[in-house]
Amino acid sequence: MKKIKVLIVDDSAVARKFLSESLSRSDRIEVIATALDPLIAVSKIKKYSPDVITLDFEMPRMDGLTFLSKLMIARPLPVIMVSAFTEAGARVTMRALELGAVDFILKPSITSDAALDDFCEELVEKVIAASQAKPRIPAGAGRISPAPADALKKYSAEVILPRMKPAVPKRQDGTVIAMGASTGGTEAIAEIFRGLPEDVPGIVIVQHMPEKFTKAFADRINGFARPAVKEAENGDRLSAGIALIAPGNRHMLLRSDARGYYVEINDGLPVNRHRPSVDVLFRSVAQTAGRNAVGILLTGMGSDGAAGLLEMLEAGSRTIAQDEASSVVFGMPREAIKIGAAEAVMNIGEIVASITGLAARQAAGHPAVE
Repeated sequence: MKKIKVLIVDDSAVARKFLSESLSRSDRIEVIATALDPLIAVSKIKKYSPDVITLDFEMPRMDGLTFLSKLMIARPLPVIMVSAFTEAGARVTMRALELGAVDFILKPSITSDAALDDFCEELVEKVIAASQAKPRIPAGAGRISPAPADALKKYSAEVILPRMKPAVPKRQDGTVIAMGASTGGTEAIAEIFRGLPEDVPGIVIVQHMPEKFTKAFADRINGFARPAVKEAENGDRLSAGIALIAPGNRHMLLRSDARGYYVEINDGLPVNRHRPSVDVLFRSVAQTAGRNAVGILLTGMGSDGAAGLLEMLEAGSRTIAQDEASSVVFGMPREAIKIGAAEAVMNIGEIVASITGLAARQAAGHPAVE
């Protein structure tokens, strides 16, 4: 099997050595070169033609964002940003994803063997996924928490929410749209929200991201979206014109009471090695909203959300998977399609049109989901 060629760009010799050693654990990856700044990286790219680049933000002669923006114009390549676990780091990372970075990884702030092993495994997974990703040329281009000891065990949604027969919601409860995404999802979600009207049905979203980063992501989307978008807090109500994004490192579940829908924030075990998990959200939506819901599984590596989408379908929900052509990484949607969980396979434009149609029917007083 041909190895994935990686170029590491970082001004710290310690970081370059650590990243090289981390990636060398995989027999699928070869670190073909390192560079201490972007200008050196340019010559290394020409000489070695890497498949994936890891890129630090703060470097001499040219910062990582400037280099990324130029790279996406001159020679688009899959780039993984190496980020600091700070609010400033979150904001800069959001900008990097806008500029075309495929993904990011947090620098470990603790040095226990378990934490470093977790980082190495995550980095390898992200590089492998990035090597299969389609670099995106954007329009107009010119403290990590220690993982629980059992985080690497692949739990199912059962550890958070037992599977049970869905409730039969009342039509007046309104429609719920549930979205799940991972790698490439921030820009897919942004593109969807740019096309949505203000009066969309309530939307709940899981995007695989750590703490601080989900708040920065929600604030960014809210800056241009017509629906109100926020990072969810426990007990937040959900209604038309509101979108809630699960907070990083916490699960989000849909619940209902006499007043309608609301969300519950849960600190349980990671599911499919993710917290928040799409499967957890989708299962809760299946049980709470059933036939009044629409599930949308977007780009991302792995399989989180596929089983939950199937549960939504079985509960009477409409279900959609993003198509391969518009996905950065066609992992999660592929798994959903494979098990028959997706009623429809759509690109981003078609997903926007579908949601807009739901909003129009709901605004006209008709059931949004037939």
